[in-house]
Amino acid sequence: MNNLPYGILRAFLTPFLMILFRPKVKGLRHVPASGPVIIASNHLSFSDSIFMPLVVPRKVTFLAKSEYFTSPGPKGLLKKLTFIALGQVPVDRSGGRRSEAALITGLKVLAEGKCLGIYPEGTRSPDGRLYKGRTGIARLAIESGAPIIPVAMFNTEKIQPTGTVVPKVMRVKMIFGEPMYFEGDSTDLLYLREVTDKIMATIQEMSEQEYVDTYATKAKKATEESED
Repeated sequence: MNNLPYGILRAFLTPFLMILFRPKVKGLRHVPASGPVIIASNHLSFSDSIFMPLVVPRKVTFLAKSEYFTSPGPKGLLKKLTFIALGQVPVDRSGGRRSEAALITGLKVLAEGKCLGIYPEGTRSPDGRLYKGRTGIARLAIESGAPIIPVAMFNTEKIQPTGTVVPKVMRVKMIFGEPMYFEGDSTDLLYLREVTDKIMATIQEMSEQEYVDTYATKAKKATEESED
């Protein structure tokens, strides 16, 4: 994908990030300057996908939900153009063969020596806690041989709570952990769960979030049902 829109948007947004949100970043040196790498972060807010890529020296490609590219109206168009400019790739992550297609897309990004951003929880945390990771990240790491850089985001759920458009101005913090390498049988479901749990345990230690051993999507659904 052409890097021109990405470069323009980055040049435009970076000064705002540095002046208004004064990012406090630790461990950025752990992100390799070249070669395939997976950045695995907790997910508190939509703005995670803006703040974190802006501090990483190299381009971070996320496998974004396809809904971000198909929302109606002016707001939907702005969101679509922003994601395209940031180099995000639309994928259907609703499960089954569609999730397999997302994995194939991720492996292609890594095979090209690029930096792939992933939220192992699969969706934003509904309450600020850290939820169970999806095992796709383990498959990507094992099959690509790429290192995983665990990341902990702080304050983004306060800066831009779910449903809000205009972010609140306050300091954002990020911690990038040491590379994690995994190899083994990517068809062994128990091993994939073990690897994923290790990744989530590292992110939990860094973020100090309360861990919940269930999927965030399930927690969101339970909350919605209780409100009906």
